[in-house]
Amino acid sequence: MRIAILGAGRIGESLIAGLRSSDWADLVATSRREERATELAERHGIEATTDNAQAIKGADIVVLAVKPQDIEKLLGEVGHLLEPTQTVLSVAAAIPTSVIERHLGADVPVVRAMPNTPATVHEGIAGMCAGRHAAREHLDRAGTVLRAVGDVVEVPEHAMDAITAVSGSGPAYYALLAEAMIEAGILLSLSREVSTRLVVQTMLGTARLLRDEGMHPVELREMVTSPGGTTIRAIRELEQAGVRAAIFNAINAAMERSKELARGDE
Repeated sequence: MRIAILGAGRIGESLIAGLRSSDWADLVATSRREERATELAERHGIEATTDNAQAIKGADIVVLAVKPQDIEKLLGEVGHLLEPTQTVLSVAAAIPTSVIERHLGADVPVVRAMPNTPATVHEGIAGMCAGRHAAREHLDRAGTVLRAVGDVVEVPEHAMDAITAVSGSGPAYYALLAEAMIEAGILLSLSREVSTRLVVQTMLGTARLLRDEGMHPVELREMVTSPGGTTIRAIRELEQAGVRAAIFNAINAAMERSKELARGDE
């Protein structure tokens, strides 16, 4: 399959890097700036251009990887040129498939996805849903692209706002927690370098235990928590501070904001 990635920003370039590391050769990417297109071509050994209309010619999958505020302009440029034999994969946050379909010809299949930032190191995860004209074959095509940089879960479209809130915004929550833990280590007289290494590796190792060993978070927490020990004292402080409720509220707030953006609210 030939893949055209329109808008090679952070997520777009992470898809390019993931596909190239999987020996995918038939790729074309676009950028608004000529120097950026040249940079992409040299860095990844692919075709790159500033001409979106030219890029989609002969493409089996067309990835819309521009910022949400630029999607209308892009679709105004290429929407009428896309054909039902092509699969449109949108990774523009909060943009419903119905909005994209309004700019396309009849029966053009659209798949919507919400990847996250760890895709840049091939450890991302994306939620994915089908538009009105997308069938199993189109989801499979889109999944092939997304799995080049991580994992994929399929959900109905009404769940995409929750996907955005949990995993799309999720790296920022972990980064905030890491920042707080690093600062706590410094307060306890550790150097910033040592505290950072301790926190980052602990987060990475914990994530791998949960994923690779299939452990439930409660199981892992109880494994670390001994009666009357240091961990249970810390957990008590976190619970008394309302950390669990704050996380619930934060993720719910992110989901509500995603819904607002989908409606076009500023």
